[in-house]
Formats: sequence, structure tokens, C-alpha cells
Amino acid sequence: MTRLADLTSPDVAALAGADGVLAVPLGSTEQHGPHLPLSTDTDVAVALCEELATRRDVIVAPAVAYGSSGEHAGFAGTLSIGQAALELLLVELVRSASESFAHVLLVSGHGGNAEPVRRAIATLRGEGRDVLAFFPAWDGEPHAGRVETSLQLALRPEMVLLARAEAGDTRPLTEIMPLLRAGGVRAVAPNGVLGDPRGATNEEGRDLLAALAVDLTRAVDVWLAREPAALR
Repeated sequence: MTRLADLTSPDVAALAGADGVLAVPLGSTEQHGPHLPLSTDTDVAVALCEELATRRDVIVAPAVAYGSSGEHAGFAGTLSIGQAALELLLVELVRSASESFAHVLLVSGHGGNAEPVRRAIATLRGEGRDVLAFFPAWDGEPHAGRVETSLQLALRPEMVLLARAEAGDTRPLTEIMPLLRAGGVRAVAPNGVLGDPRGATNEEGRDLLAALAVDLTRAVDVWLAREPAALR
């Protein structure tokens, strides 16, 4: 597995060649309840990029650890740069990366990044740049519940404070979405949890990470196998 930040400039030129792929983990720094670290989304994105790099010839960039997290305003520690700033950051980042890499992959561990990521990709593809976004998806609780707690138990178990784990709002996301859009997470879950993290396990997290890595690898294989004209 090759990390961009560990390389020299000549090494990058040699490894990227004419068809190099740069994988950029995109996360957030935002509250994940009383039991998970602020880095949770970033940790997942980094893990998926690193797993991809063991399966395919890609170079992993340093993570972008700040995202669009306005829905978590009011919780201590959340650092959001908003949609407009994230969109601009990604456009400029990929433009710069395209000087060295033919393909740029954005792997976002935070669903709240989706709209600015999609707008950035539309701009970049309009410029003829080959960029793909991947958002890991799963069935289950959307934020700091059993799923994300299991993922973090598999990645950084020492950072999970299970004694503090408690249920938040367990209603389906479709039911609470209007409330979330109007007042953010705090309006529906004062503890910042959408779901119930109790019962999360390391084994469940490992299994899900493996499945997500397969999904990512398949998406990359399909992307890189497409004809250039289809990328625009």
C-alpha cells in the first residue's frame, strides 16, 4: 500500500505514470455521540482507500478531514467548512491532482458531503477530468448507531467508549429527515445519536468493512474499464 505523503516528487512521477489513480479519503470532523471519536467518518474513508490499495494499483492521498457538517452544529468539537467551501476545495484539489494522475477517486465517509461532492464532480468532468466519487452505503442506522460503532470497533477499538454508548433517536431516517433539515441533529437527538449503538461488535464491523471494500473495488473496476468518452 502506497501513501502519497510518503513519496518524493520523482517517485510520484514514476509510480503514477500515464494512467495513475489517486484515492482521496474524504471525511469530517464532527460529533458521533458520547462514545465515538470525531474522526469516525474520516477513519472509515481512510480504511477503505487503504484496503483498495491492497487490491488495486492506487496511491492513497492524505485525508481531507473537514467536510460539510452543518447538521451537527451545536455539538462541541464539530468543525464544518460548509458546502461551498468543500465544493471549491475539491475542485481545486482534483485540478491539481490531475497534473500527476489520470484518475482521481474521492471516497467519502460522510453522507453530508454528498451534494458538494456531486457539484464538484460535475464541474471537473465538464473540464474533461476523470474523477469518481464513492459513498459507502449500508442498511441500518445512519449516525453513531450500531453500524458506525461496529466499524470503529474494527478500526480503532481503543477509541470507542462503550460504557457511554446509549440510544438516540431510532426512527427511520425518512421519517425524521424534515426535522433534520430544519433543525439539525440536535433537534431530534440531543445526544447526537441516530440509532442505538448498544450491541455493536468488532466482528460485525470487520464483516461490513470487507463488504464495503468489495463494493469499492467493483466500482473502481467498472470506472476504469469505461471508454474515455463515457466519462464526460
